[in-house]
Amino acid sequence: MDSSSLHSVKRDSNAPMVLEKQNGTSRPSPPIPDRRNKARPIALALMGLASFLWLMLPDIVHQSTTNGEKNPPPPAFSWDQITPSKSLEYHDCFDGFQCARLEVPMDYHRETGQGRQMAIAITRLPAKVPVTDSRYGGAVLINPGGPGGSGVGQALLSGRDMQMIVDADADPALPAKTANSSARYFDIIGFDPRGVNNTTPGFSCFPNSFSQRNWDLQVEADGMLGSSDDSLMRSWQRALAIGAACSKALQSVPEGTDEALGEHLNTPPVAKDMLEIVERHGEWRERQGQVEQREYDRTYGYDQQQRIVTRTKWTTGQEKLLYWGRSYGTVLGSTFATMFPDRIERVLLDGVVDIDKYYTGEGDDSIADADAIFDRFAFYCDTSGPDGCPFYTQGGPAAIKAAYLELEAALYNASVPVAPSATRGPEVITWTDLKSVLSYSVYQPLFVFPLLALYAKSLAEGDGSPIADFKQRSRSPSCPSHQCMLTGPWSDECLEKGANELYAMSAILCSDAPYLRDMDQVHFQEAWASQKAQSFTMGDYWAAVTALGAKKMSKNFPGSVVLQQDSEGHTTLAAPSLCVSKAIRAYFQSGVLPDPGTVCGADLKPLLGESGSFQTVDAEDRALYDASMNIVAQANQPSRRLPFT
Repeated sequence: MDSSSLHSVKRDSNAPMVLEKQNGTSRPSPPIPDRRNKARPIALALMGLASFLWLMLPDIVHQSTTNGEKNPPPPAFSWDQITPSKSLEYHDCFDGFQCARLEVPMDYHRETGQGRQMAIAITRLPAKVPVTDSRYGGAVLINPGGPGGSGVGQALLSGRDMQMIVDADADPALPAKTANSSARYFDIIGFDPRGVNNTTPGFSCFPNSFSQRNWDLQVEADGMLGSSDDSLMRSWQRALAIGAACSKALQSVPEGTDEALGEHLNTPPVAKDMLEIVERHGEWRERQGQVEQREYDRTYGYDQQQRIVTRTKWTTGQEKLLYWGRSYGTVLGSTFATMFPDRIERVLLDGVVDIDKYYTGEGDDSIADADAIFDRFAFYCDTSGPDGCPFYTQGGPAAIKAAYLELEAALYNASVPVAPSATRGPEVITWTDLKSVLSYSVYQPLFVFPLLALYAKSLAEGDGSPIADFKQRSRSPSCPSHQCMLTGPWSDECLEKGANELYAMSAILCSDAPYLRDMDQVHFQEAWASQKAQSFTMGDYWAAVTALGAKKMSKNFPGSVVLQQDSEGHTTLAAPSLCVSKAIRAYFQSGVLPDPGTVCGADLKPLLGESGSFQTVDAEDRALYDASMNIVAQANQPSRRLPFT
């Protein structure tokens, strides 16, 4: 790669981040599948595993923004108001953002350029300076992970704080004499990948949202793998059912076409979509420059050098990527860098996935790291004492861990009935419920360790009310819309945008990884047994947690640098770090990389609060820290169903 780019990793106590310099020659092996991977009507055992991600975790946010300052509020924005186009045509949306629908081929291999088209949903947070300003740094594309995560949702939720981190700290509105001419200010662009959220065509494995909610409740009632003697059998049967439903939806071909969506959901076409976004953004920038140049010439007289046009010129076929991706977003970034090594300017990968393992299944598993994070729960609980940790037990971390395991074993054999409250009905708390909170805490210890301690203490005392209240928040009523009732089941009007994140995840994973597609019940059971042998924390839950892959991936990209954040959890969303935020800003501002071996501390520790590394800071650092903290808090808000993976 040329210039520089930036990578990161999954966080446990030693969580690296990778920064890459581009040399134009390095690319990861193995070969990345670039041709269509057909969605076949097979039993996707992965979906049986993935279905347990729904358990206990609060509802996903259907991203929207409101404007409480204006009365009356502006009309609600709808993506249907935008006609897809082959160029970027931005429209105001979501209170300060701009939206577009970019038309791209469903199949990039069609030589005729015909066939079905995708309409990629794009949301842009404009830079703090116009594109004609010499300080305009370009557009940073973002991806939250998944696969199946919405970049549009990420931009709306965290775009302003991400912009704060990558932008220069100087106020761009300062007078020219005092302004820093080397400062850079960026657009933030989130997009929904194929099959995800607002990008069309979409898909659903259910005839309507009500049917999907029924399924989700049934999955919850069945319990996690390992929750009973017949849990494997029931999980496999659910895999057969949901696999058939999703495969049917993904293989559906509209009359007069021969292209099914399921054949074009894998990661390489999404990387090509990213390249198209980068190219079309360059085209749009040039159009903006031409408009501004004409206005300048009319106002001030003709500029012989045409400086605005020169500065905003579209370098056709040479526009380069600025990117910040997390977790699966690192697969997308690494895939892009492999396919288009000469089209990289800056790439930051946070929570780096080993793409050799991702695409082939070959390589080390690391879910045992999850147990090390649970050990840190016991350590932090002991360190914080009875005032800071409700589940504190005398005897040190070993005693706390033993007490938790004893509680888990007791709950396996005897669920806890819970009486109704003023806000919910009666509940029964099961082993699966507590195990799900434990599994969630591995992703986000900062926010979930306190919940785990509280719920464990109350359950040990025979009170399931706190965890019942939390469990209830994962359920939201859903009835088919009036339009859905008119058009009938399986119609586009019955497709609930954003509700298929888990199924999009499974579809993309199975499209990317051929080894996942032909799993039978025997191999499913073997995979489960292998996970259980490696980790009691995650062995019954979910295998596709990002491994600690940054150092290995860094070797595949000579010139890259690994920056380590010393915190537990998943990606830098695990905890705020002013040190990491400063490194990210320096990288996007000037391409400066941290020294190899740099380790950044986290400014907050689970159950302990401030780590001591964050002391008195000036206003600029405080603003940077606040942006980092906002991103962490937003990613952990209790209204989110599952952590992006």
